Amino acid sequence: MHPRDQTIFALSSGRPPSAIAIVRVSGSVAGEVLTSLAGKLPSPRQANRVTLRDAEGRAIDDAVVLWFPGPGSATGEDVAEFHVHGGRAVLAALLTAVSVIPNVRAAEPGEFTRRGFENGKLDLTEAEGLDDLIHADTDRQRRQALRQLQGLLGDRARDWRERIIEASALIEAGIDFSDEGDVPLELQAPALKAIRALHDEIARVLAAQGKAERLRDGLVVAIAGPPNVGKSTLINQLARRDVAIVSPHAGTTRDVIEVQLDLDGYPVTVIDTAGIRETDDPVEQEGVRRARARAEEADLVLWLSDDGDSGDAQSAGAAPVWIVRNKIDLATEDLSPAAGKAKAPESGSRVFAISAQRGDGLPDLIQALVEFAGAFFGASEGALVTRARQRELLRQTAGSLQRSMELLGEGEELAAEELRAASYALGRLLGRVDVEDVLGAIFQKFCIGK
Repeated sequence: MHPRDQTIFALSSGRPPSAIAIVRVSGSVAGEVLTSLAGKLPSPRQANRVTLRDAEGRAIDDAVVLWFPGPGSATGEDVAEFHVHGGRAVLAALLTAVSVIPNVRAAEPGEFTRRGFENGKLDLTEAEGLDDLIHADTDRQRRQALRQLQGLLGDRARDWRERIIEASALIEAGIDFSDEGDVPLELQAPALKAIRALHDEIARVLAAQGKAERLRDGLVVAIAGPPNVGKSTLINQLARRDVAIVSPHAGTTRDVIEVQLDLDGYPVTVIDTAGIRETDDPVEQEGVRRARARAEEADLVLWLSDDGDSGDAQSAGAAPVWIVRNKIDLATEDLSPAAGKAKAPESGSRVFAISAQRGDGLPDLIQALVEFAGAFFGASEGALVTRARQRELLRQTAGSLQRSMELLGEGEELAAEELRAASYALGRLLGRVDVEDVLGAIFQKFCIGK
């Protein structure tokens, strides 16, 4: 039996031990698996409490089972679910009992979702939304992923494709009646109107995306500056835990340390870099090189110092640089921004005065980071496009529509061909044509059991 025809099973809940664990089975033998372990096939979609037993009749657990006959299931196949106690021994016994049944095997990562996709239960944009939902770390990421899972882009793409097919039918009808005088011209006018409206709609979607794709990866903020100015203390304060070693000795941080933060729902990666200075130590030199490289790749650089001087903050690259003067609790003179002593590298750079050790000024710095993230991501809440693959295919669609308008009236056959190309691109967006090359890359990122 081909692997795709085999019945698959996997733990679909979190790692044990846990209060409850869910094992899911999908495929043509799912009903046989459920009957073998539970003693009978329960009524569809009704929870049943049973004692699960292995092939030798030994009790495995007191469990709840559910039966979802296909095609009315998440995968479109027969699906059985076992809700058992989440101990490791219980799960080991249950998985062993399932695995010995013929034509049943352990699922690969993403295989449940892929079968749902292949059976028409969701399109590729919805599958990508599910992947994003699984990996969402913040509330804004969750909301964006959920909209995709609910068909925000997929529904629009299906509507666009139907409208392209309707316009294409008008043009091809004109080609068929090309010897009927004014008939082709009568058909071209509504086709051109429909194509132009569709092109403008897709163009507006592409223009309004902002940085919605970046919301999946997050904003990158690098903390840079000379050695021993409190960079590690600041990142520990932001993370609210000790993630970096704090030492009075310069050069303690040799490598790049990253912390994932949730700032008002925005995903932010804060990077603690090695102190930037001239040194003969080859290990520290490598740390300084990495620090400069990460600062150049960051979306925002916090240049930390204990005297308010920007130093060589200009080496941070094209990203905005904020000057953060640390250790104000130890200062003997007022070097706060209000006193005008803290120097910024360029006009428009923001300046902050904090005590990373004591927490002074941190609320203002954090609020500024939240506002920067909001401006950086822009209006991503209602964004349709969340992946580069989606954006590129919509660009191809818009390009084909534009060319079809230019060709209409000069070469109807070529215009019709461009419409077919636009429809094909939307088909690839939905995963309905020629997407085998991207399926593996998408579904292999899923966890096992999804």
